[in-house]
Amino acid sequence: MARIAVDLLGGDQAPAVVVDGALRACRADPFLHLTLVGPAEAADAVVAALKPAERRRVTTEITPTATVPGAMRLVAEGRADAVVSAGDTRVAVVSAARELGRWPGVRRPALTAVLPTAAGRVILLDVGSAVDSDAETLAWHARLGAAYASVVHRIPAPRVGLLTIGTEPGKGDRLRRTLPALLYDLPLPGGARYAGLVEGGDVVLGRAADVVVTDGFTGNVLLKGLETAYALTGPPAPEKDLPPRAALLLGVSGTVVVCHGAAAGPDLAAGIALAADLHRRASVAVIADLLRAQRGIAND
Repeated sequence: MARIAVDLLGGDQAPAVVVDGALRACRADPFLHLTLVGPAEAADAVVAALKPAERRRVTTEITPTATVPGAMRLVAEGRADAVVSAGDTRVAVVSAARELGRWPGVRRPALTAVLPTAAGRVILLDVGSAVDSDAETLAWHARLGAAYASVVHRIPAPRVGLLTIGTEPGKGDRLRRTLPALLYDLPLPGGARYAGLVEGGDVVLGRAADVVVTDGFTGNVLLKGLETAYALTGPPAPEKDLPPRAALLLGVSGTVVVCHGAAAGPDLAAGIALAADLHRRASVAVIADLLRAQRGIAND
């Protein structure tokens, strides 16, 4: 059983779209338990739509406001296994760091998304958490992305690329011009290696890197631009192979999945399913252990 705390007020169309997503998720997974965090009327709408047998798998945490901190607190207290929210990203990141705590060495947690590509999938981080990253933050994004690729997607020796405006040395702003030297020498978990500079087109093609590292501002712009283009023209992958439109917050001591503010019911359901799968595989704990072990070896 996976116990997921769901923020009922998160999203542009909340609570209606969250109610829809929660109903879809509950009916699709008989081993799911939802705790709906929000005002009583929104929670009652979900419970009322469920069959009597399904209602035993749904509880409520009545919180008229501050639903995201309330949901994080459930995980911190051991009353839930993961949080799903489509609310304000900044609130989710700050609440997760405060209620769950950050991993040692991680100053800026990263929102990690998976995008469809012509060659399969690519892991992109950050997509909105740390919008004004420095070299230390992007180096940590490289570690986090490599560990995520290795543990969750079982990619052997993931290739980590740095997003910039050209693949020739010296391209980009001051940060992108100085960072490659650091990344070349940076020990990465999972046998990962720095694969060099990548451009936006490389993200669509998916052949140059398994993990693409950038700041949250650029990553969010790229993510939303690609999603809109894919919605108009179709994604470069079969529909059944599309990853969920949700991001995992890496760097905090708990499973936190953030969906888009414009998410529809199926997107919320997919985010809940992602959170449940990550919990069942103990993915966040395994990633943390891998990073801890890799840094210990590097420090030796």
